[in-house]
Amino acid sequence: MDMLKRRGLFFGSIALVALLLGLNWRSVRHLGAVAAPTEARAAEREAPLRIRAEGRLVAYPGALVTVGTDIGGTLRSLPVFEKTPVKKGDLLAEIDAAEQKAAYAEALARMKEAEVDMKLFDVELQRARHLFATGAAAQDAVDRSEHDLAGASARKDTAAATAWRLGTIVGKTRITAPIDGVVTERLAEPGQTVSQGSALVTLCDLKRTRIEAEVDEYDAMRVALGAEATITVEGSEGRLWKGKVEEIPDTVTSRRIKPEDPGRPTDARVLPVKIALVEETPIKLGQRVEVEIKAPGAP
Repeated sequence: MDMLKRRGLFFGSIALVALLLGLNWRSVRHLGAVAAPTEARAAEREAPLRIRAEGRLVAYPGALVTVGTDIGGTLRSLPVFEKTPVKKGDLLAEIDAAEQKAAYAEALARMKEAEVDMKLFDVELQRARHLFATGAAAQDAVDRSEHDLAGASARKDTAAATAWRLGTIVGKTRITAPIDGVVTERLAEPGQTVSQGSALVTLCDLKRTRIEAEVDEYDAMRVALGAEATITVEGSEGRLWKGKVEEIPDTVTSRRIKPEDPGRPTDARVLPVKIALVEETPIKLGQRVEVEIKAPGAP
């Protein structure tokens, strides 16, 4: 009997423990079920108020240009370096054009020579016409003078056309800045032989920059013109910069910025939204940024 009682107490204890564990587990599940919807509802309330995206600092159209050469030759000088500020019209580079300059000078000399001949032949033509009118000269003398004058005029036109062509080439050997800006890249060195179309320097007007944010296509309908945005940069110690949405394209494109989060798809379609900066920032051209855009209805 004692053995039976001990067994009954043992199994009873086990059953009691199991019952208590079951009650605790149901309580935990109940609490989790209550907490999860609460967090979900909070996330749902918060999600429509902000649109997060990754982006980069880019230049406005026309504010970033790569300057090249229209002719080939030896690079005589390149007096600018990276971070050199330049004004529109400043000399950026010069191609050695000694041969072209000599040919240009020769064409100018031929043009002047033809002008001198034209003056002489015009005088002879007037004399021949006078003599012909008085009967002292034949028609052949007039015709010959007219021919000489026409030939000199043709030579002048040919020399002028040659001078214009060579002058254009010589002018192209001096490469000047097309905009105000700063040299961001120097792509060649003096003494280097460059071919036609070679890039020499890149210029950027750093005062004309903005953010291009890649908004997920599923958030595209919630972006509005003029919406406020905040920009942050990794390593900026929590600093924020303000901006406003100023351009929303009509098409989505493939993602160009690889997402920081490895869980996010890299082949997603995005809307490249342009955001104007409303204050000066130390953000570098091309630097990656994080953007948060206020959705319509957000406080």
